[in-house]
Amino acid sequence: MKALQGCFDANRQWSAGMRERDPAFFERLARAQTPELLWIGCSDSRLPPDQVVGRLPGEIFVHRNVGNVVVHTDLNCLSVLQYGIAVLRARHVIVCGHYGCGGVRAAMSSQPLGLIDNWLRHIRDVYAANRRELDAVADPGARENRLCELNVAAQVANVCHTTIVQDAWRRGQALTVHGWVYALADGLLRDLDLVVESPDQIPEAYRMR
Repeated sequence: MKALQGCFDANRQWSAGMRERDPAFFERLARAQTPELLWIGCSDSRLPPDQVVGRLPGEIFVHRNVGNVVVHTDLNCLSVLQYGIAVLRARHVIVCGHYGCGGVRAAMSSQPLGLIDNWLRHIRDVYAANRRELDAVADPGARENRLCELNVAAQVANVCHTTIVQDAWRRGQALTVHGWVYALADGLLRDLDLVVESPDQIPEAYRMR
């Protein structure tokens, strides 16, 4: 028997079901993708982007990494931003973290984990910058959840500071960046009310004219 045969069986069932509902679905999908949303999220297996927002294949362009981090030297993430915004013309960039994030929890700990500690440094920087607020939260779980939110806010800012997003705004492209958090406990999204749609909303030091 083929390894992971169950995956192939489920794939056939899914494909057949999609064709039954929409016979032209795959033909249409093969011609082009026109995603309105560009999703930057965590690699956590419990957060499937298309499912939690009820979208079909072709409707979300996705980049995922541990801790939903956006770094100005990460060519992988920047390439997704560039292609999604400049070529696919996505109108919304969503940075979505989640409560119970292992990356955030690890960033709050001093236990060495190896190579990933270099990546988690970006979240630790957020922790250090907000240490006074976070230390004032007595409950460890609530403190971790707050860091999840603060990390999303920091990554929204990092997205907005990229040349990619600012170039889009400069050429008049309609583009909005959002910050959300997903709760594993109930499967619901929380809007953090972080909505940036123009360079006027970011600090002047980061604006490019």
